[in-house]
Amino acid sequence: MSLEVAVAVPFKQQGTTRLGEGEFVVALSLDRSWFSPDQAKRLIDVAAGRGLLAREDGGIVAQFEPADVVVPEEYEPDQSILREQSAFERILDALVAAGYDKQDVVAEVNDRQRRLGVSVEAAAALYAREQDIDAGDAIEAAKADLGE
Repeated sequence: MSLEVAVAVPFKQQGTTRLGEGEFVVALSLDRSWFSPDQAKRLIDVAAGRGLLAREDGGIVAQFEPADVVVPEEYEPDQSILREQSAFERILDALVAAGYDKQDVVAEVNDRQRRLGVSVEAAAALYAREQDIDAGDAIEAAKADLGE
C-alpha cells in the first residue's frame, strides 16, 4: 500500500514509532522533497483517517510497525495518496493486495450491488467478507451505509 509506505519512511528514518508532527513534515518535505509542508500535513490527516497514525500528546504515533514496511529503493509516492479514499476503494485495495484481480473484483461487486440493491460500498464489503479478507475500518464504513 503506497500510503503506508510513505507514512512509514519518516518513522523508519528515525528508528521510532513516535514523531513530532514537525519532524514528520520535515522528513517528507525537506529531507525527501516528496511533498510540500502543507501536503505532508495533509498526509497526516489522511493516514490518521485510515488508522495508520494517531495523534497523541502533540505528536503522531504509528499504529503499525514501520520497521516491517518494505520501502522499494526507487520509491516515490504518488500525489493521489493525499486524497481520502472511499470505503469501496479501500476494500478494493485490500482485495487486490490479497491477490485478487481488480477487474474480477469490480465485476463481482457490481453484480452484488445490482442484485441486492445496495451501495457499492456495501456490496464490496459483502464480497470481501465472503472471501475472508479483512479490510479494516472500510468494512465498518460500508456497514454504516446500511444503517447497521
